Amino acid sequence: MRPLVLAVLGPTASGKSALSLAIAERYRGEIINCDSTAVYRGFDIGTDKLPQEQRRGIPHHLIDIADPTEVYTAAQFAHDAERAIRQVHRRGRLPVLVGGTGFYYRALTRGLFPGPGADDALRARLDRVAARRGPERLHRILRQVDPESAVRIMPRDQKRLVRALEVYYTTGRALTTHFGETRSLIADCEVISIALRLPPSLTAERVARRVDEQFARGIVREVRELLDRGVPAGARPFGGLVYRQVMEMLRGVRGEAETRQLIVQENRRYARRQLIWFRKEPTLIWFDGPGELPAMFERVVDALAARGIHSFEETVRDGPGH
Repeated sequence: MRPLVLAVLGPTASGKSALSLAIAERYRGEIINCDSTAVYRGFDIGTDKLPQEQRRGIPHHLIDIADPTEVYTAAQFAHDAERAIRQVHRRGRLPVLVGGTGFYYRALTRGLFPGPGADDALRARLDRVAARRGPERLHRILRQVDPESAVRIMPRDQKRLVRALEVYYTTGRALTTHFGETRSLIADCEVISIALRLPPSLTAERVARRVDEQFARGIVREVRELLDRGVPAGARPFGGLVYRQVMEMLRGVRGEAETRQLIVQENRRYARRQLIWFRKEPTLIWFDGPGELPAMFERVVDALAARGIHSFEETVRDGPGH
């Protein structure tokens, strides 16, 4: 029997955090973040980080581990997550991987390849294209040569777009093709992955409510304070959803009402991209409905029982230290 890792995945606003807390309480778990923006310190409201008082005493890992000026990569995440998983196993507890960044999940469970070195001349040409026609032009090119990468990379994430195109033009093969030939850092573990899925209408309703809550909690104040503390406007987390639109609002691009509407719209699009990405993962166990519903938790418990997991003791299996 192999040591167990449980993953709770799904698109934005699907209730992953609530479900993962219930699972962690039931099976003595510790939560490992799998969200690419939550790793950055100070970016709290727009990433919906659970405040300490709402974590029910359950340890959370890989949150607030990077400075906003750092470039935290999927490869770093895979190594950090692997280390956290080993430590959780050594404590005799269940690692519960939680998030919506499909690329991070794949980097951990399938592995990453080191990739070719930087081609400065090619990068400069791609940067010039972005400067003239916007990073969206790079995204359209990527959609043609590597559609899977285009699903996971935001249309304005210029650094990641340039890297994906650099790999393609340097090696003649798509980034996702290379990933398919790699090996997971936790290949010795059994990974059971639960994925949540909501109808588009419910996603739209929940996203709109979340955006209202983010503004009520002070997302605009949070952005201003980050800028006042010296975080540069070009820092990577400012390019993420919510933060990018609020930054544009502060620059006078649009008013608050239009900004809220745009954030809802972009979140709905992002949720669709997340679903497309996760549907390509072959071993996910899908559940339809919000994660915070008690009935959802019971369905998950039943699904785990059907796979021989009935109690905390059975989640530990024969992991390290046992």
